[in-house]
Amino acid sequence: MAYGWPAWSGYAAAGWSAAYAVLGVFWWAGGAGFPFAPTVPDRSSGSILEGSRVEIVAPVIAVLGLVGAVVAIAMARGVGAARSAGAGPGATTGRLAVGLVGFGWVAAVALTLVIPDYTLIALIAFAPALLIFAFTGVPGPQDGIGDILYWHRVNLIVIFVGGVLWAAATLAYQRRVRGGCARCGRRPDREAALSRSTLLRIGRWAVLAACLAPLPYEVTRLAWYAGWPLGITPEFLRMMQDTPGMLEVGLGLAVASIIGGVLTHGLVSRWGETYPRWIWFRAGRRVPPALAVVPASLVAVAAIPAGLMFVWTDVSRVGWALNVPSLLWIGWGVALGVATIAYHLRRRGTCGHCGRGTPAGPPVLIKRSASGSRGNLTRTS
Repeated sequence: MAYGWPAWSGYAAAGWSAAYAVLGVFWWAGGAGFPFAPTVPDRSSGSILEGSRVEIVAPVIAVLGLVGAVVAIAMARGVGAARSAGAGPGATTGRLAVGLVGFGWVAAVALTLVIPDYTLIALIAFAPALLIFAFTGVPGPQDGIGDILYWHRVNLIVIFVGGVLWAAATLAYQRRVRGGCARCGRRPDREAALSRSTLLRIGRWAVLAACLAPLPYEVTRLAWYAGWPLGITPEFLRMMQDTPGMLEVGLGLAVASIIGGVLTHGLVSRWGETYPRWIWFRAGRRVPPALAVVPASLVAVAAIPAGLMFVWTDVSRVGWALNVPSLLWIGWGVALGVATIAYHLRRRGTCGHCGRGTPAGPPVLIKRSASGSRGNLTRTS
């Protein structure tokens, strides 16, 4: 029997969907606060739904929210999952399970990757500063945190949380349909498809791509802060220089991206598995996998909508550097996601729920042979 997040995620997704459906009905009936309504540029978001008409979008929200609540409860109760593994290709139970899984993943992708914008990745980068501003006040022309986290942005965070709940609920149900463990996904009739050394190779290539993808963004934003209009018009640079805090935001994101690139190497480095000497109070102990998996997963998922928003946001008239480097964030998020999954699969040990899997071994590192080839793999501790 499932416990933990596989047990409650379906009901949480249902509750979120029902609550958002109620908001849809409220907005449809003329209530205030429709979060995608046209607004002043300083209060708008980069969502694909920004500027939409309430009489069109609100009823869609209401209907999809109510349908989603029913689907999520069905998944949480295992409807269609008990006999789907033994049902024939044309069986109703099999089709029902496929339909529920398909609806769940479409909802999860739409809510986490398509509808949001750059808000979440910006919050991750500036979280320490925002925490300080909550007590000291926001410097510059803003009156407070409310001028940064206004409703159009907060709503996108709410939507993102709903997408995460839908992803968890759908993953738990899908594992149940396939007869796998709800916690780890392992099945009794299948062994691990990839060895730890193979996962390490995949992780290395993914980490390389994840570090290269945001490089154009980092270079252009550092150049702008230094006064060089790389990829933009001089007039646009002067506008940013005259706007308090605008260049500093780009600089902060660039610096956070560089720091994140350094930390990304931990997914394929020894210090990502065992605390190094310079962390003296933990040196030599194993790094908990969740310490790397949770933040890396969050950044990977948040980076994709931050890049996707530039697919439908036309800012190329002032230079390529405003949208091209940000579009590469899509690749950054995908690559970081692959590296994180490879790290998770490589480091996970025996499942405490189903007992499947092998104990996590010592770090697996690729060493070159004396001839310089990469053919020999050595397990080192």
